[in-house]
Amino acid sequence: MSATTARLFRHSAWASQRIYDAIQELPLDALESYIRDPEWSVARLLQHIPGGADWYVYCLTGRPLSNQMKPMSMADVKVLQEQLAEYDAIIATQAELPDEYLTITEGGKSWQNLRSTILAEAIYHAAEHRTQLVDALEARGFTSISRDRLDLWSFESFEKKQE
Repeated sequence: MSATTARLFRHSAWASQRIYDAIQELPLDALESYIRDPEWSVARLLQHIPGGADWYVYCLTGRPLSNQMKPMSMADVKVLQEQLAEYDAIIATQAELPDEYLTITEGGKSWQNLRSTILAEAIYHAAEHRTQLVDALEARGFTSISRDRLDLWSFESFEKKQE
């Protein structure tokens, strides 16, 4: 797989961890924030992001799916954050493997996708829902999370500091 794909995935995982950290600093009622549909509250999105990552792990490795709880406390958010970090670490190892078609079986049906397609979708899925999370928080007056501090430029600065 390309170094670019691996780097983009590392950025995605880094940005997700920063979001989960920042949300744990907010009041508990921030979890109830939503944009338009209360079903897609911040709490539900915090559950959905690792749930999606778990599904991508399944697609890439065949590892059985787990269950993610809907967070009712900031301690629950921390548990989901740790699950997400675990799933992201597994997905990141897949970015180092050659691109090939993988067979995915779900509900008695099978199909094939390239490893690169699954990795790209994992990156896109997390980015889409991180944006939705921040928008929901901002819509309810919680404005402390800046997407500008989570972009690739910021990630590059972070990486340089780690050298």
